[in-house]
Amino acid sequence: MPATPDAPTPSATPDASPDSRRDELVSAAARLFRELGYERTTVRELAKAVGLQSGSLFHHFRNKEEILMAVMAQGIEAVIRLGNAAVARYTDPADRLAALFRSHMITLLEGVGHDAMIALLYEWRSLSPQGREEIVVLRDAYEALWQSVLDDAAKAGLVHGDTRILRRFILGGMNWTVQWFQPGGSQSAAELTERMLASVLPGLPPGAGLGQDSGR
Repeated sequence: MPATPDAPTPSATPDASPDSRRDELVSAAARLFRELGYERTTVRELAKAVGLQSGSLFHHFRNKEEILMAVMAQGIEAVIRLGNAAVARYTDPADRLAALFRSHMITLLEGVGHDAMIALLYEWRSLSPQGREEIVVLRDAYEALWQSVLDDAAKAGLVHGDTRILRRFILGGMNWTVQWFQPGGSQSAAELTERMLASVLPGLPPGAGLGQDSGR
């Protein structure tokens, strides 16, 4: 009686689709760039992280910089997607601004775009001028969302002054938290977010953006 064939090893299973393998590579690269830095992360390490030969990476990307650009795009697209979803839940300017603030902080500190956002913040100089131009298009789209929400909040009397400066101040302050926030420390990302929101935007009423659209 013929022997029962062994179960296939992972290498014998069908290859993942090109898109799923590419996404897996981008996520692994984001983690490695955060842990090691872009310059210190080798192509060999990137390939090993997803079980590929080094040369196989270039079936998905032309060079290492393209991987970095994909990582950065992943980070911006995550905050754009979640930011738009947060804002869309409300019509009241206070709720919209508070929800957008929370969306950025949670994504930055522990969300789906965490590793990619850190690469975006700290590996900007590793991009070529052309690469920067492409990422700037996405960055500008996200900042336009913030600008619109802040302008509406200003019209409602919730914030004051130049909203363009306020936008840079708020985003810069939130982004800097990755330098000093310690996961697992004395406060959670959610607790820090609420304290920062109350400190940076004291004109927002308590509980803004946390429940049903208030329609204030």
